[in-house]
Amino acid sequence: MIKINKVPLRNILIVTSITLSYLLLSFILIGFKTDQLFLAGLFNFMYYFSVSTRKFILGFSIFIVFWIIFDSMKAFPNYQFNTIHIKDLYLKEKSIFGISDNNTILTPNEFAQKHSKTFLDIASGLFYINWMPIPLIFAFYLFRKNKTQFLKFSLAFLFVNIIGFVVYYIFPAAPPWYVQKYGFDVHFNTPGNTAGLSRFDNYFGINMFGALYSKSSNVFAAMPSLHSAYPVVVLFFGLKNKMGIINYFFAFFMIGIWFSAIYSGHHYTLDVLMGITCAITGLIIFNYAIIKNSYMRKFLFSYESVIS
Repeated sequence: MIKINKVPLRNILIVTSITLSYLLLSFILIGFKTDQLFLAGLFNFMYYFSVSTRKFILGFSIFIVFWIIFDSMKAFPNYQFNTIHIKDLYLKEKSIFGISDNNTILTPNEFAQKHSKTFLDIASGLFYINWMPIPLIFAFYLFRKNKTQFLKFSLAFLFVNIIGFVVYYIFPAAPPWYVQKYGFDVHFNTPGNTAGLSRFDNYFGINMFGALYSKSSNVFAAMPSLHSAYPVVVLFFGLKNKMGIINYFFAFFMIGIWFSAIYSGHHYTLDVLMGITCAITGLIIFNYAIIKNSYMRKFLFSYESVIS
């Protein structure tokens, strides 16, 4: 087999074909984005730079698949397939979790907006900005320590996301801030909004969340809150890997994310509960059904041999 820079020519052709196909398909479906070029460039750089970086990027390709699926959903907005839930979700939230305030029933989000505190604004921002970094840092730790557990965690993370994406299409839902800004009317192509997280940006004089949410292309994907699902997956595998005192941090982080999702006005309590349900359901199915499948075991063994 011919090799170029210690990589078989066949592998070079495969990587090049996948890269070009991804860029072309992404351009056709959602248009040109610098994020796509960055992702493709990063993968190719890591793949060809060295053997260790190649194994690393191949292992973390599971997270790349997650991102590609999530990004491609922009080409097929969920509100094109089912009715958007705005008023009914708002009223259900108020009927179950409503808080009495001066003879008025408020949703937890409305109550939090009315009684916001600076230290809670800062705390919620710090929790929320780490919704993805913490799972990735944990994945990196497992990658270094135990490749089998790394693959199980990564695949379980992907599976929980897929369940959440399915719910997005079954039940398109507006977030709390949408009702506060637009009422119960439907406005397609509504830009993302920082909601309560703007108070974090304003306090520090930055535009961190503003820049992040400006890239959001579909605001009708609030149910479930996958932000609330991720820390459940992290804590489960933290406990499974006997992380000791670190698990207390994971539990604290999990509760903080749940609180921040509601406090910031990005999710109803119902969204958070559905996110938790998706995580628990996904973990049960993955760990007690999928992972026991003989084909999945062979796949894990082959995958582990590639990245070890």
